[in-house]
Amino acid sequence: RLELVLVPVTDVDRAKVFYTEKLGFSLDVDTQPTDELRVVQLTPPGSACSITIGKGITDAEPGSYRGTHLVVTDIAAARAELVARGVDVSDVRHFDRAAGEWRPGSDPERATYNSFADFADPDGNTWVLQEVPESS
Repeated sequence: RLELVLVPVTDVDRAKVFYTEKLGFSLDVDTQPTDELRVVQLTPPGSACSITIGKGITDAEPGSYRGTHLVVTDIAAARAELVARGVDVSDVRHFDRAAGEWRPGSDPERATYNSFADFADPDGNTWVLQEVPESS
């Protein structure tokens, strides 16, 4: 099972504020055993998988983390909440299978895995909201 994903950031404190205050992630761990190592573990609400930001945890470039999906039951409500918290979230879009193209707004049928919106953290690491309605 997947339990932890490393997200590279330039400013640990700035990222910690973004993930806790703007996205509502829970702070699980914030420890700095040495000057070269700081580990900040955060968990999205309702998730069994956490992320870690920090210093000395990865050699990946800040902003290189791309497209991890956060599954929500109501994409319009999730987007509105994030926007109210100050997150710059794209408009919701869905893929119209019949037309073979992207269309604005949520999937009119609320099909599972078919409505999306995007945002980035302060370093440019990107995330995708994806809707899976509760009735699915």
